[in-house]
Amino acid sequence: MERPQWSAIRGVIDQLQHSLESAAQTRQQVMEVTGTAWSDDKLIKAVVGPRGQLIELEIDPRVYRTPNSKALSATILSTVRAAVEDANKKTREIVDKIMPKDPGPGLIGKTDFDVLMESHDADLPHALKKNEEDGRGYVS
Repeated sequence: MERPQWSAIRGVIDQLQHSLESAAQTRQQVMEVTGTAWSDDKLIKAVVGPRGQLIELEIDPRVYRTPNSKALSATILSTVRAAVEDANKKTREIVDKIMPKDPGPGLIGKTDFDVLMESHDADLPHALKKNEEDGRGYVS
């Protein structure tokens, strides 16, 4: 039987303790995240909150010079998606700062954060269940 690597276990515990101690501050930082994106033609600007909710939408009046509702809709949607990706990137950077760098093989479960962040809200329960089934942990 192989002996446990106590120093590795202690290191993980220390990192987790640090993560827990800074959880409130991290949560506040995450809740303040916004993502911003401009359309390719710079006529549409979208700002989203930390959960990807649209909080600001600017549409330059020049879009009405060539009316095309389908193109306008597609441009708004792609701009909002880009803003959500920006918010997700910022959130990942915040969370990565406090998460243990190397949890060690098999010491604790791991959640695929990128999959969760890139999932649509409606798909989140399915993504969480899949993570649990794949042995990567469960986040509630």
